[in-house]
Amino acid sequence: MRKLLIGATAIVVASGIALLPGVANAWWRGGYYGPGVIFVAPPPVYYAPPVIYAPPPVYAPPMAGGTCYAGAYICPLEQATPVGGGCSCPTNQGRAYGRAR
Repeated sequence: MRKLLIGATAIVVASGIALLPGVANAWWRGGYYGPGVIFVAPPPVYYAPPVIYAPPPVYAPPMAGGTCYAGAYICPLEQATPVGGGCSCPTNQGRAYGRAR
């Protein structure tokens, strides 16, 4: 009787182990998606930072060294004037007009 009880216990334990669910394969690694259709997972997407461009340089004509040449008169400029721009120097008879250099 004891051998019968041990045998029955072994059968119940073996059938219980056989009925336990196996390890689930939860990770799908690509491959066949359906019959005759191949589906491969897309590569990961990487986002690049936005490109920032420097503003273009501003063109300004060269400034004069601060001297106005008005014929026989040479005087310092009263206001900033580009090279070649018109300027004037004070004289005893009024103003003499010339070009900045």
